[in-house]
Amino acid sequence: MSEDNHLRDISALAKGGRTNFFGFLLRLAARLPFLFIAGRLYGAEALGRFAYALVAVELAAQLATLGQKRGLAQQLSREEQPDTHVVADGMLLSTITGIALMSLLLAFPILMFPSGEFTQLDLLLPLAIIPYAMTDIALAALAYRYDIGSTVKARSVVEPWALSGAALAAFFIVPESGLALAFIASIFAAALAAVIPLFRAYGAPRGWIPHPGRIATLAWGNIPLAAADAVEWGIRKIDIAILGLFANPTAVGVYWAAQQVASLPSKLKTSFEPILGPVITRNLRDGNVSAIAKQVCQVGFWITAMQAGVALALGIPGEAVMGLVGPEFVGGTGALAFLLIAEVAAATAVVSEAALIYVARIRNLWASLGTISLQAALTVAIMVAIERNDLPEPYFAAGAAMALMLSLAVASIVKAAMLSRILREPVNNWRWALIWAAAPAIVVGWIAIQLPEWAELIIGVPSILIVYGWMIWRRGFGPEDRVLFRKNVAPKMP
Repeated sequence: MSEDNHLRDISALAKGGRTNFFGFLLRLAARLPFLFIAGRLYGAEALGRFAYALVAVELAAQLATLGQKRGLAQQLSREEQPDTHVVADGMLLSTITGIALMSLLLAFPILMFPSGEFTQLDLLLPLAIIPYAMTDIALAALAYRYDIGSTVKARSVVEPWALSGAALAAFFIVPESGLALAFIASIFAAALAAVIPLFRAYGAPRGWIPHPGRIATLAWGNIPLAAADAVEWGIRKIDIAILGLFANPTAVGVYWAAQQVASLPSKLKTSFEPILGPVITRNLRDGNVSAIAKQVCQVGFWITAMQAGVALALGIPGEAVMGLVGPEFVGGTGALAFLLIAEVAAATAVVSEAALIYVARIRNLWASLGTISLQAALTVAIMVAIERNDLPEPYFAAGAAMALMLSLAVASIVKAAMLSRILREPVNNWRWALIWAAAPAIVVGWIAIQLPEWAELIIGVPSILIVYGWMIWRRGFGPEDRVLFRKNVAPKMP
């Protein structure tokens, strides 16, 4: 691999990361108002029922994409037919799958509302499945052409702000169904924000004629990837499903709120996924496996470094962060801490999987199935132990989060080792500089939590981030790492 090509790929990855880090900040600014509105106006119990329904709806949306969120890059890189036709085939396949899944949920609403408590407007939730899948495919197609800005706009600006605005408005009109209607509105708004730039970039699929055989072949080829996506998604949702069997809706609502805060740093790792896929597929096509290992390690460290900083900033003043949602949510502070650690532990698994889905799809699927099985077993065991010892309600949420943390740590070890054996190159994103950066940030955090709650958030969170960022820059970032913060360091993409 030439030096120019290596710099080109690192530059592309860095650009995607820079753009999406800005998107993360926007999403943080937009998500907190929704949590405040949902927690203060609707309450933990309503939030818990809504969260349980979303498990079914979002699973259906994931299945409707049929693996194309990541598989589309490989389809486009083959150049077997015009790009617009590849995208059109993907859209059609997801529409057909989405209609089937939407019909299933509409016919059996108990899958969304096992308690039987829902309104007629709540039953409209499955309408979000198709636009949800369309958004994922559109953004994946745009990412293949290195357009990450559209992902930021759709997922970090339009969707969360539409959710917050609609939830606030709906509370004064139909409060009993406000969260469901707000979610639907946000998904349709995001779809519109994704499809418009898609047509600008690719144009209309002129001359495209759908063919059942071609669509069936696409569906069959994507089944292993779709299964891996569904399992990966399930790892982040099975905890809610199991928690709902042992705890009341209020506990589920508190846990979901903690999960929403903790998932904010997880967007940092998904920041690189859209751009990492095309880079990996191009290097695979050219036989540059050593370059893939280097890029996985490089991006893995970037993700781990950024997520660790955000986890410290949100986790140390955790009580103040959860208290912002509402007084009854403070009990979720322990769950928040475990969930934030889980996101840091998952970074290695995520970047390793970004390559494994192209070089070892089936083995990656088995590893993911092992992860979700371990998580389910750990979660149930912890829930039973808490129940038998008659521990307070907050322990249920913390226990579910601990199970997720442990299973994701195991997944990172297994998937990194698997990729290392396949590529015959070391795959490891750990650097001791992370400890050097975390230590002074923890000290600053301890000082911050001695302040009043408002000062913890306004002064403490930025202070932790600044100290951590300065230390990781000085101690952890080498010349290639600093490309993440510079522009125009490599030749233009062809």
